[in-house]
This record gives sequence, structure tokens and C-alpha cells, in this order.
Amino acid sequence: MLYVCPTPIGNLADITLRVLEVLRSVDLIACEDTRRTGKLLAHYGIEVRMLSFFEHNELRRLEQILGELEAGASVALVSDAGMPGLSDPGYTLLRAALDRGLPATVLPGASAITTALVASGLPSDRFTFVGYLPRTAGRLTAFVEEAGTAGGTLIAFESPRRLRRTLVALGERWPKRELAVARELSKMHEELLRGSAGQLLELLDGREEVRGEIVLLLSPEEESGAGGAVEREVRAALTAMLGRGMGAKEASRLVASLTDMSAREAYRLAIAVREKPPRRQDRD
Repeated sequence: MLYVCPTPIGNLADITLRVLEVLRSVDLIACEDTRRTGKLLAHYGIEVRMLSFFEHNELRRLEQILGELEAGASVALVSDAGMPGLSDPGYTLLRAALDRGLPATVLPGASAITTALVASGLPSDRFTFVGYLPRTAGRLTAFVEEAGTAGGTLIAFESPRRLRRTLVALGERWPKRELAVARELSKMHEELLRGSAGQLLELLDGREEVRGEIVLLLSPEEESGAGGAVEREVRAALTAMLGRGMGAKEASRLVASLTDMSAREAYRLAIAVREKPPRRQDRD
């Protein structure tokens, strides 16, 4: 049996009794970093054989772990923190086990994704998790353009070294949308910053460097406070103007002249409205 076991995202007390029971009983623990998992096991007095399973050795280790499962061994899969399989090699092992018909079960537990979402106060009825953001500036810009219109709150992991660059890119594209930066969740220096990209950059300006694990959240376009209300009104106006035969450029120039919205942003909305007109509600 393969057991997918979530581990604490910070505070070692945030582990379930069931996960501890499984970790004590299995024949092998497959983990990203044996040193990090070793500290967790030592904290709870658990002595079980460990095997490293991470991005650069997953192909080599995969057959070895699957072989042990096929021989009847019980294996616990853990990541460095949180739920295995989310932006880590755990997905590869679980998928391979399922494809071979091997029994597997996922235990509930800590996740930085849902913890940050609830803590942020941003809409949680619909969200999109995109893993780690692209490292290069060009790819980040293209990614932000596409992912930021997916609908729902956008959740991503980001390196503290690239956080400022990412906030600049988000601010250039969506200066009024609300963001949240969740840092070091459940740890001693836990911090949650909320505001626009510009406001968050101002908060970070006084710091020499940002440290720790970062979860970045971007509010939906439709739920951006006063800015979101303005955008909905602009969309409605653009829909009416385009419906009367006015061109996108002409309509966007008119919107820009009557609001504080930039011509570029107004034109983007005009194109979006033209390509995806709102559906009419059925009437009785």
C-alpha cells in the first residue's frame, strides 16, 4: 500500500494522529529530503527506513519504490512540507502506482495552498493553483496575462528572491487588483500582507531581503473592491457601445477619456467584451 502523507508546513504540531500512525507502521518512507524528514521523525521518536525521492532522482528511484510496493511493502510518501503531489515529484509516484493497479490512499492534512487562501480573505468559492511561477521575466509576463483572467482567486508559490519582480509585473498589468503575500505560514515569523501590488512593494521597500516560504494570491478580476465595481461598469458600457456598432478602439478611447482607466486597459477590456459577450439570462 502506498500512503500519501501530508506533513506540517511549519509548526511540527500540525500533523494528524493518523499520519503519525502510518509513519510508524510502514516499511519505507519516500521523501524529498531525508534530512528534513529525519528531523520530523526524530521529533516524534519514529525510526523507519527512508529513501530520497526528489526531482533529480525520481526516474531512477521510481522503479525501485514501485518494486517494493509490488513485493507487498508498505510505503509512505511525504514531501518537505504539506501535501505530496502538489508541485513536487510525489505526483509521478502516485500516478505510476495507480497506473499499475497498486493500492494507494491519500491522508488529509496540512496544505499551504488552502491555508493561505482562507487566511488571505480573498474569494474562496473558486480558485486556481498554478504551482511555481515562471523564472524568466518574459515568461512571467505572458503567464500573468493568461493566468490572471482564469477566474477565481489565483494561487501560486514564489521564491522570495523573485517576489518583488513578480509584484512589479502584476502591478503593471493589474494595478488595482488585490493581492496577498502569505509568508512562513504556521511558523514563528508568519506574516500576511494584503493590498495592491504597489502597496505591497511599498511595504517591502524597507526590507533588505525577503525570506521564507511564499504563497502569492491574486484576487479575481470581478472581485477587486471598488476597482472591480468600476471595471464591471466599464464592461457594461463597452458592451452597449460595441452592440451599437462602435469599434473597439473608438469605444476604449471614449472610456479612457471619461474615467481614470488607461487607454491600454480600456482597449483590453473592449477586446475581451467583443470576444466573450455576456450570456443573456433566460427569462420566464
